[in-house]
Amino acid sequence: MTDFRTLEATDPEIYEAITAERTRQSNQIELIASENFVSRAVLEATGNVMTNKYAEGYPGRRYYGGCEFVDVAERLAIDRAKTLFGAEHVNVQPHSGTQANMAVYFAMLEPGDTLLGMDLASGGHLTHGHPLSYSGRDFDVVTYGVDRKTEMIDFDQVHQLAREHQPKLIVCGASAYSRIIDFEQFGKIAKDVGALLMADIAHIAGLVVAGLHPSPVPHCDFVTTTTHKTLRGPRGGLILCRQDFAKAIDRAVFPGIQGGPLMHIIAAKAVAFNEAAGEEFKSYQAQLVANASAMSRRLASQGMRMVSGGTDNHLFMIDVAASAGLTGKVAEKALEAAGITVNKNTIPYDQNPPLVASGIRIGTPAVTSRGMKETEMELIADLIEQVLKGPEDEQVRSEVRRQVETLCAHFPLYDALW
Repeated sequence: MTDFRTLEATDPEIYEAITAERTRQSNQIELIASENFVSRAVLEATGNVMTNKYAEGYPGRRYYGGCEFVDVAERLAIDRAKTLFGAEHVNVQPHSGTQANMAVYFAMLEPGDTLLGMDLASGGHLTHGHPLSYSGRDFDVVTYGVDRKTEMIDFDQVHQLAREHQPKLIVCGASAYSRIIDFEQFGKIAKDVGALLMADIAHIAGLVVAGLHPSPVPHCDFVTTTTHKTLRGPRGGLILCRQDFAKAIDRAVFPGIQGGPLMHIIAAKAVAFNEAAGEEFKSYQAQLVANASAMSRRLASQGMRMVSGGTDNHLFMIDVAASAGLTGKVAEKALEAAGITVNKNTIPYDQNPPLVASGIRIGTPAVTSRGMKETEMELIADLIEQVLKGPEDEQVRSEVRRQVETLCAHFPLYDALW
């Protein structure tokens, strides 16, 4: 494992930035739902000599010589992902979840085709049809949301919109939705209107692997995910699909939207998939769900309003406007100053724009990776409550920072790396 001595000598500015980021991660409570801490094995695989290899194409069908060993790594990643998810075909080359989604759209849709996706404020993602994304620019987008009272997916609305607009593709899955997603129900709606169905499980992929969330694979034509959230792998994307669509998906990724794959990242994906096949990974997933539940219950008991009333997965959202008279932007900054990292997030029927927002999103993958459990979640909830009730109180911030650093010291991160 690298000790960074070469980097320190040759580029001290970048070395300082990396070591400062390592210190930040080690000494703060990381509650951003889309972030996690990879294992040392994944970290090692991410920085390896395969970064030197150009490997346009696919295993056994490359446009360059010298690919025999990167072919081994990519085949392992593909086979392991197939086994994990029970998928007929897998493409491990997308550089991100956004590009995984793009590949499906470009493979199956023509510009102007109708796409039915989840509204961003209801929990969807930019790539599910938001006008600032290519998905909203290139396609005729219709959006569904959540019930105003329950703040859960309104399937009557989804079905009605699907029948009215006859989309070519329906997108399900979310980036800020704390409840179980009924993929079977989406499958029935798609079948009724003759639409293709894609599930974006970027956030819940680890839960799906562990059997803690229903799998979309039996019900969907395409499943996309990132590999770096609950899957606890390197930053990247992944596409699962039915065999009928394999050629179209592979061509859409390369040469359609990407050039040479990042072979060092694909090797690290293979390592992460291998880890995800173990019993320890299942236990980890169960703990992160338990941790999210414990923290959200504690915050609710303190008078914080949970969007949809709670959580079934690894994340939840607090309506800080209703709970503390704050915007999400103010809450995020106040918590960060106290050593707790979250992100501002729109909530259903939000009256504030996304860069201000009325909520914050909280997730437990990273703190669970450090070994924290329910007792620590309740302590963190208490610290969050203190900050939100006194967002400008420097004395409160200082005391919370002290407690955060003490807690982090009991759960060291990558202690042997530096």
